[in-house]
Amino acid sequence: MQLYHHPFSVDSQKVRLALEENQIDYTSYHINPITAKNMDASFFRMNPSGKLPVFQNGSHILYNTIEILQYIERIAAVTSVGDGIKLSSREVLEWMHKIQEWNPKYFTLSHVPEKHRLYVSKFIRQVIIARMSEFPDLASAYHLRLRNEYDTEEKLKDPEVIRRSEQHLVRLLDEIETQLSNTSYLAGEEFTMADVMLIPILARLVLLRLENEYINTRPNIAEYWKMVQQRPSYKRVIGKYFDGWRRKKSLTKTWCYIHMRSLLKKY
Repeated sequence: MQLYHHPFSVDSQKVRLALEENQIDYTSYHINPITAKNMDASFFRMNPSGKLPVFQNGSHILYNTIEILQYIERIAAVTSVGDGIKLSSREVLEWMHKIQEWNPKYFTLSHVPEKHRLYVSKFIRQVIIARMSEFPDLASAYHLRLRNEYDTEEKLKDPEVIRRSEQHLVRLLDEIETQLSNTSYLAGEEFTMADVMLIPILARLVLLRLENEYINTRPNIAEYWKMVQQRPSYKRVIGKYFDGWRRKKSLTKTWCYIHMRSLLKKY
């Protein structure tokens, strides 16, 4: 089994948490979307959308995050011993879909300083244009991705787009806060795939330094957040890259790469 992912990707974190929680071995391939590595022809041929993560098991390839998590559950159920592993209940699946409905893309980008965001966006567009020239057979797919990059910048200029994203997040967190007043975890007293879906969302808020506004103002979520950070899966998947000095190291390394490639005009 192979996973194409990156530590910065929220959906990648969801899949990696599921793999770690179910103790499933896999081969890891880092594809950094900020440095436009997802635009490399070898990856783009496999997934023309350029989105992460991509999960491959032999000839079976999955792109949808929830489908990947359910596939992982089935693998774990087949390979488990003893009482076995139960597949997600209807309640868990409802929470999974509810969380997945919120797209962190515009919310995240709106909290990145504009000059940095535009610098990265320009770099990515230059990479796509270069790949269109290098690989004519993929030109149409690259062109669609280029249009998507321009559309993203246009939407970020619209305050209504950002407002709707923030409101969606607040409604989701308020519902989760109410749920956690009755249960230890999101879908009951046991850790489930619903929690796997939620943890990266909270981690993204912390990465953006927004925990005081969105997490600490909700006591049940704040307590839950402290608890799940103690799990070995969190430490391996998220804490390893974003706790303390590691966050600065991860982001600085990426920024230096983009700056040098832009300076040398090597896209």
